[in-house]
Amino acid sequence: MSEKVNRLRQEPVNPKRESLREPELKKGDTAPKLNVGSVAAFFAADRVRKISGLLLLLFSLYLFIGFTSYVLTWKADQSVVANPDAGWGIIFDAENNKVENWLGIVGALVSHQFIHGGFGIASFIFVFLFFVIGYRLLFKVSLLNLPKALAYSMFLLASVAVFFGFVLSFFTTDWYFLAGAVGVHINEYLNTILGKVGTAFILLFAGLACSVIAFNIDFKLPERKPKEFDPEDDLGEVPLVIEKLSEQMSPFPVNLPKDDLELLVNQEAEEEEEEFSPEMEPISIVSAPPEGFVLETNEIIEEPLADTIPTEIIIPPAPEEAFTGDEEKLAAQLVKDLGEYDPTLDLSSYKPPHIDLLESYGSSGKIQVNPQELEDNKKKIVETLGHYDIGIEKIMATIGPTVTLYEIVPKAGVRISKIKNLEDDIALSLAALGIRIIAPIPGKGTIGIEVPNQNPEMVSMRSILASEKFQSSKLDLPLALGKTISNEIYIADLAKMPHLLMAGATGQGKSVGINALLVSLLYKKHPSQLKFVLVDPKKVELTLFKKIERHFLAKLPGDGDAIITDTKKVINTLNSLCIEMDQRYDLLKDAQVRNLKEYNQKFIQRRLNPNEGHRYLPFIVLIIDEFADLMMTAGKEVETPIARLAQLARAIGIHLVIATQRPSVNIITGTIKANFPARMAFRVTSKIDSRTILDTGGADQLIGRGDMLLSTGSDLIRLQCAFVDTPEVEKITEYIGSQRGYASAHMLPEYVGEDGEASSKEFNPDEKDTMFEEAARLIVRHQQGSTSLIQRKMKLGYNRAGRIMDQLEGAGIVGPFEGSKAREVLYMDEHSLDEHLSKLNQKA
Repeated sequence: MSEKVNRLRQEPVNPKRESLREPELKKGDTAPKLNVGSVAAFFAADRVRKISGLLLLLFSLYLFIGFTSYVLTWKADQSVVANPDAGWGIIFDAENNKVENWLGIVGALVSHQFIHGGFGIASFIFVFLFFVIGYRLLFKVSLLNLPKALAYSMFLLASVAVFFGFVLSFFTTDWYFLAGAVGVHINEYLNTILGKVGTAFILLFAGLACSVIAFNIDFKLPERKPKEFDPEDDLGEVPLVIEKLSEQMSPFPVNLPKDDLELLVNQEAEEEEEEFSPEMEPISIVSAPPEGFVLETNEIIEEPLADTIPTEIIIPPAPEEAFTGDEEKLAAQLVKDLGEYDPTLDLSSYKPPHIDLLESYGSSGKIQVNPQELEDNKKKIVETLGHYDIGIEKIMATIGPTVTLYEIVPKAGVRISKIKNLEDDIALSLAALGIRIIAPIPGKGTIGIEVPNQNPEMVSMRSILASEKFQSSKLDLPLALGKTISNEIYIADLAKMPHLLMAGATGQGKSVGINALLVSLLYKKHPSQLKFVLVDPKKVELTLFKKIERHFLAKLPGDGDAIITDTKKVINTLNSLCIEMDQRYDLLKDAQVRNLKEYNQKFIQRRLNPNEGHRYLPFIVLIIDEFADLMMTAGKEVETPIARLAQLARAIGIHLVIATQRPSVNIITGTIKANFPARMAFRVTSKIDSRTILDTGGADQLIGRGDMLLSTGSDLIRLQCAFVDTPEVEKITEYIGSQRGYASAHMLPEYVGEDGEASSKEFNPDEKDTMFEEAARLIVRHQQGSTSLIQRKMKLGYNRAGRIMDQLEGAGIVGPFEGSKAREVLYMDEHSLDEHLSKLNQKA
């Protein structure tokens, strides 16, 4: 015993154990009181975790034994455990209630409640759940992803119970405990509303969904091999109608993609790279047009097409030598021979919406205001100011559609702040809502008092768009916002803003303002010049614009709906726009220009080579209808790409319009607000919200129904927003959607998140990209294993080009990654490459 004590004295003191020792009592000291902190420390979280884990493990074992015994002895114990009068009281009368369950009466009752009164045989899933949770708590080892295990278990509980209930409904049997009360009742309900056939389809879907979730089953159809083109075939059978022409960026007269030109020209021209010569004779091809054929060229064809179409197609120059030498001289020659490039010829038959699709509201001419109303308001203003010894030298009225501006010139010596403080008194005397004092009016030596009209005039979108000011406007992105307080039409340029932040309480006109913005751009721009990216978290505000998907909308490759409502897709789309922004800046750098307007002008003048990746760049307008919802659900994942776009995207034609009904500082953060100099505020509920959106008050004093303040930096303008109703928007979108459009919406660059990027470079023939072989030939032809080459020549996003390069490495066509150097190309000619590709296809 003494040896043990000596050994303990020599061991180092554990600080945790030392803290639990009772302090030694000195002579004269009293015994310490009970320390509550020591008791709490004893029952620390680590001990509770271990006890809980041990309890759950034992409980899972207890349930497993009880459930197994119940399956074997349920008939013998049914009369005891199923007695509704006895209930759990039979525990206290064990002698008269004998059961055969291995765990006695308690085990029989617990198993009966779980299986018979619960989920049936699926209750064994509870054993699995309690074991996984207990194991994790006790040993700090996670066997499975706990949230996923819980989700899958709940899904399986319901599905298995309903399945057994459905199967047992076809038989007369006592084994209904396999489905449990939950399975039987749900099955009866489904049979009542769907019938047994409908219930069978629901269960089939549940089974397939489980298989996809667990094993990620692929549903693939056998791929069709494309029919090889025979140059000896009759060219009359070659389809000349091309649905999608937006991808073409050739500076030559016929707006056909390169692949279709190669079908029409003898294949020998592809192998022989001849230097471009302006005197090259065109090849005339005569073919019978298919039914409904429309030829689109850079030359106007006035006469109707006959049975045969003589079409002159100039062979494009060799890709690498098109613009060598004197580029300016060559571009001038191209413009002289072919004319400037016209992007609108992709959809030359497109007609913008006509003005008759819009309705007229109110009087489209002069504003009608009762003169007596003006006179009464003047008297009341002068009288109210006179009560406070404020003299007025002159007062003038400017009549607007909803508000009348009274300009007063105070007498000398009157302080402006004194008039500003009488805002509420003037509102009381006029018995009006939304009095707003501007002291002083910028650029004038007067003080303005805005008073709402008793009978406000509605400003129709038709009156704005039909005006000479809008029709003759040369702005890049004209926005017909409405009329000013002096009844003048106000048109802003989104390209100069360059981004717009909108806010307003529910029902004050924010959605109408978004519709007005969209409609004014649809009336002014061609589909080749403008694309919208629409984000609608509420899922109902922008659905009407789905009809113009193939004309004006942009989306990610593979997305079904162009109106983005899912938060994850919003994040991917914003990051895709960032990729598009970076790609456009690279194009601007190569073209040696500073902004989109200069770049497109240079491309129209044929001074940029499409074979080097250059293309006509349309404006892209991103519209987010309810930004607060995105910030609440995604936060930084949304804020970061929006801040990048707001800071950098103005020069390359990407503009943002963000709307929210909650302009609080945690939604409109400082980073976002700093890059949105243009703000549009409808009526808000408090002065704080007004200062958040406008950096000044006033939005809380608006009268609603489209009354708004527009801040463009230094100026603050009060406008009445143009009204466009839902039926009008529907007519416009139907008119545009009924016309021939592109084959699909405009495709943004592909974006794959970190969790979706392929990490393995092993070649799998079944998963190879559809453009794998074309990329392989491109690499071998140029003898340059570069991802940027694939990206530039094939017009692909960086992520997709990188995956193709990984597949080429796995297939043994290029060597491994070597830093900044291009990869080694392992095949010297296309003949040996074709043999290698055929072997790969045979393995597949």
